[in-house]
Amino acid sequence: MRRISIDAAQRIALGAQGFGDPLPTGRVDVRHFRRVMNRIGLVQLDSVNVCVRSHYMPFYSRLGPYDQSALDTWLNSSGEHFEYWAHEAAVVPIDRYPLWRWKMAEMKPWRRAEALLEAHPEILDDVMRQVVEHGPLTVRDLDVPATRTESWWGYGPGKVALEVLFANGHLTALRTGNFVRLYDIPHRSLPEAVLTTPEMPEEEAYRELLTAATRHHGIGTVHDIADYFRLNIPKARPIIESLAREGRIVEVKVDGWKGPIYMDPAAVRPRSIVTTTLLSPFDPVVWYRERAERLFDFRYRIEIYVPEPERVHGYYVLPLMVEGLLVGRVDLKADRKNAVLEVRSAFREEGTDQDRVAVALAGELQRFAGWIGLKDIEIGSRGNLIDDLRRRM
Repeated sequence: MRRISIDAAQRIALGAQGFGDPLPTGRVDVRHFRRVMNRIGLVQLDSVNVCVRSHYMPFYSRLGPYDQSALDTWLNSSGEHFEYWAHEAAVVPIDRYPLWRWKMAEMKPWRRAEALLEAHPEILDDVMRQVVEHGPLTVRDLDVPATRTESWWGYGPGKVALEVLFANGHLTALRTGNFVRLYDIPHRSLPEAVLTTPEMPEEEAYRELLTAATRHHGIGTVHDIADYFRLNIPKARPIIESLAREGRIVEVKVDGWKGPIYMDPAAVRPRSIVTTTLLSPFDPVVWYRERAERLFDFRYRIEIYVPEPERVHGYYVLPLMVEGLLVGRVDLKADRKNAVLEVRSAFREEGTDQDRVAVALAGELQRFAGWIGLKDIEIGSRGNLIDDLRRRM
């Protein structure tokens, strides 16, 4: 069985994610967006906008600065994508729609939605009728009571109904310019070829998704691979073993990792990774925190929901990659009114070179601030890198 060093595993993983590809030399366009989407397979969405919305970041990290409105147009208006719970909420290439029909068929209302549906059994039919007759529409376009209660998770009845119908596949959704879900019926919003594709059994869909996840990760454990599309691990394990027996993926050993470990047979190990960039908290490189720690010795936790006095690194902390290693993290906030990027904290990882990391981060912050339209950078006071960073800015 082939043995892989940690250094090689890092480069295989980053190469699979597109970090070995050359940066565009001219204007970034749809061809580059497609290349990134092919590499990563989906883009996770998140509503937090303290710095920049998360779905913009994977493209920035792999392509450099680009026009965000051009990406939004491509994701939401090209007909090449759909949104679904394919990891968390995510935008996914349209040709993978048939792979998720089994999940749509299995999805049940979450506990807090059940109370609403029991109290208002007619609401699903009523909301569906409104979308059919007047859609595509947002929750504000619905003619339903606007009552909110704690038992509905802060959602009004209309929003709950829309989300249940969306989860079941009766409705599709894309995003408006202000990041609001726009719901429609599949026959109006999806290509005919996708709608007429025969339904794929769950096990066959698992096989395709797990093969794709191995390609997107390049290399990983069963948990790594299953987590990519948030698939059930006990179901995934024997299917992954079957894929290995068939040669669709290959079993390998990685120094210091507990097996079994699998690799994409077509995975390439770049000679080096030269990228210096900030990553989204929801980039596939770091979204499975245990993998990030095992692969890069980078313990990363998002602290948005941690009370401020208990936060270690900050509120919205972005990992810093320098030449293929995760060497630091920075807590950023965009003060759009004053066109200032606030650097609330900056930390380097233990064992990294202080000066090298500070120089790399200073240059990356200048690039990042320019990309999101901010003119100045304000350095805060927290973190073991902050003083050196201030001197370098």
